Amino acid sequence: MTTLLVHPAAHPLRGSVPVPSDKSIGHRALLFGALCEGDTHIEGFSRGEDNVSTANALRAMGVAIDEPSASSLVVHGVGLDGLRAPDRPLDCGNSGTTMRLLCGLLAGQHFRSVLVGDESLSRRPMMRVAAPLRARGAVVAGRPHPTRPSDIVAPLDVGPLPVGSELAELEWTSEISSAQVKSAILLSGLFTRKATRFSEPTLSRDHTERMLRSLGCPLRTSGAIVEIDPTGWTRRMSAVDISIPGDLSAAAFPLVAAHGLAGSEVTVRAVGVNPTRTGWLEIARDMGAGVAALPQGEQSGEPVAEIHAWSAPLRGILIGGETVARAIDEIPIVCALAAHASGTTRIRDAAELRHKESDRIAMMIEVLRAFGLRCHEEPDGLDIEGHPGPFQPADVDCRGDHRIAMTAAILALSASAPSCVRNAECIATSYPKFVATLRALGARVEVTAGGDLE
Repeated sequence: MTTLLVHPAAHPLRGSVPVPSDKSIGHRALLFGALCEGDTHIEGFSRGEDNVSTANALRAMGVAIDEPSASSLVVHGVGLDGLRAPDRPLDCGNSGTTMRLLCGLLAGQHFRSVLVGDESLSRRPMMRVAAPLRARGAVVAGRPHPTRPSDIVAPLDVGPLPVGSELAELEWTSEISSAQVKSAILLSGLFTRKATRFSEPTLSRDHTERMLRSLGCPLRTSGAIVEIDPTGWTRRMSAVDISIPGDLSAAAFPLVAAHGLAGSEVTVRAVGVNPTRTGWLEIARDMGAGVAALPQGEQSGEPVAEIHAWSAPLRGILIGGETVARAIDEIPIVCALAAHASGTTRIRDAAELRHKESDRIAMMIEVLRAFGLRCHEEPDGLDIEGHPGPFQPADVDCRGDHRIAMTAAILALSASAPSCVRNAECIATSYPKFVATLRALGARVEVTAGGDLE
């Protein structure tokens, strides 16, 4: 078990730092690179454990992936019909994105696969991808969910489709906005000559759509509706080079640390600012945070910027609606922002947080209270009363949730004495150099009990 001992910040945080490359784009670069014809050169690849899980699953299905440097990969594509049956279960680790997107990839295969994950992933609901895939004829089975009999959890059995058959046409209206569900359905649509149509309440992150367009897939979008119509399509995708920008979700942690500590100024370089991902930046601005983004063009169809953050008086606001859908992964660190704000911040329409690596609503209530903050839990969110600080020191068990662990570490910088963040090894799934980044900005963080986050 890795424990972080985080000391209160003795002085403002200052500096310019990189962040890990965008893991959402990294997953998709690997998957689509495998399905292309030719070699896909990927630059700026993150070695976070979630992306590595996707790469290893593809290798188990016969996709060769070379690693010429610490931040680059070459994926030797096998084409849409080139995957082969794995000889062992595909281990998705802690990555829900890996498991759900692989369901779509494997739904149209004529071989059987088994998807497994760690203890946390094995509790996450999978019917949201299984139901639409089953509706088009795929075989997706799992264990009954321990508390919701209508749902399933991993291990998942996917396939096989009978030889000579293919997936049926699908028109699916999702009750939730989810890029994972959308991407799984679009991936399945590559393996049939029938149309695929998907709609969601509000537009979720659109990395999949952008990448498929760049590869020549016959994809059309209109607002929150996306369609693949393969009529006349050759079913061939030619490899392209992909440069992955920095992960805006990861950037939120050092930037919010600057917002909460007087006199701090932090810059994060070459970060992706896809508009379907910038909800938390809009929330920060609405709260009065000092933040500015300097556009730096595009990388592989994704807008990129340098983001500068500085401390400024914050105010509590109401957060809800489509903004939450564009900030769902950053809501935990938004809670840290709210902790520093005057007044009460109310977060609503965030029930999806209960189905992440942990129940993040309940976990953030626990974490905030551990630091002496007053908060109230709602079915779809929480209310947080800001505190001028310093916070009381805390001893937090993040229970294997990387975003909870990093949020607790950021809160600890504003405590009156050192705080402990336990079970923090999970941070490596998305931000292996998190501790090093905080140290580079001037924070004092110790890693104990065999940690590998230096």
